Amino acid sequence: MTINDTANSLMIFKTDTNYRHILHVDMDAFYASVEQVDQPDLKGKPVIIGKGKRGVVSAASYEARKFGVHSAMPIFEARRLCPKGVFLPVRMSRYREVSRMIMAILGKYTPLLEKASVDEAYLDVTGTERLLGTPVQVAESIKNQIGRETGLTCSIGMAPNKFLAKIASDLEKPDGLTVIPHEKVKDFLRYLPVQKIPGVGSRTLDILKGLGVVYATDILRIPEDFLIRKLGKAGRELIDRARGMDDSPVIPASEPKSFSAEHTLSDDTCDMEEIRKHLLVQSERVGQDLRLHGYSGRTITLKIKFANFRTIIRSRTFQDHTSSTSEIYRRATELLDQVDVRQKVRLVGVGVSNLSRGIRQLSMLDSRRQEKEMALDNAVDRLRQRYGTSILMRGSIVEMVRKNDEKGQEK
Repeated sequence: MTINDTANSLMIFKTDTNYRHILHVDMDAFYASVEQVDQPDLKGKPVIIGKGKRGVVSAASYEARKFGVHSAMPIFEARRLCPKGVFLPVRMSRYREVSRMIMAILGKYTPLLEKASVDEAYLDVTGTERLLGTPVQVAESIKNQIGRETGLTCSIGMAPNKFLAKIASDLEKPDGLTVIPHEKVKDFLRYLPVQKIPGVGSRTLDILKGLGVVYATDILRIPEDFLIRKLGKAGRELIDRARGMDDSPVIPASEPKSFSAEHTLSDDTCDMEEIRKHLLVQSERVGQDLRLHGYSGRTITLKIKFANFRTIIRSRTFQDHTSSTSEIYRRATELLDQVDVRQKVRLVGVGVSNLSRGIRQLSMLDSRRQEKEMALDNAVDRLRQRYGTSILMRGSIVEMVRKNDEKGQEK
């Protein structure tokens, strides 16, 4: 029997409220998959994220992995293995944008959500059966909603603790769902290669192999005192893992204090029209983030860094909360008008703080205008979430992007 044979028998699941139900959601080939969704003609092609002669691969689609390409591999080696691969630059802002969409989806299922990285998270769904259905139904619902709203697939592992859930999510990639019930943990560990345990690096693996350890439960044959002397604190943790133990909680992120965005200009400038366009771009980023997470704020902060690296920060607290892109931009430009811009500007940033959730307080005079702006923002957000950020851009921003592209071509 192998670990895969064991995994295939793990889907028999019986809810038991005496144990935790932890999900580990891991997006499949995240960066490359986002590119394939944004550019449908890339589907089925070997997509490799990372460019430049001296760069390394940041991500590879499953089509590229068939050629032996993997992350952290030098680009020149990836080109040798997969000469017909589609090599693309890293678009981190886009990946973070999609990540925020995914985390917002996950947050609807439980407040016990811990973001582990841009493309993975833990959820504790213990005790949510009456509201959401069985843990397996929750996992299936998550997979369906992520697929429907982003076009991406994810793999989910479910287990009584975080370390087993993480291992399970990797067993049936891509688009997998693997469940390790409490009563199957011992059987699972009996055939789990020790290198699959998170934290077991090459040095630890060499030591364990020297001790005759092949599978996780082999660790239990070694005297505890000896293993702890050999590996220190890691030895104690390995013993717990070999027993299937991990009491670490799912830790939700603390409430954000502010949302902000900034951008270093490709060329320093004193042109106020150009600076306002960059300010509008950052206002859109902040507004979209606020709306995605359900926040609005009263305090607007403007950040300007000049070519000589002198930085000024201006803030103002308004009477009413907002998450409207137009309102954030209007308030930020009021602050910008108070800045003496005689030196060239290097960086433009905007932030919103003094946050609240729920109903925004609108002044009687501006409520109708703001409601219209919010309705427009929400419509734009929905289109961007479905088709990508570039599907809709304000005319002034389109012109700025076009000019930057032309400069890039000239260089």
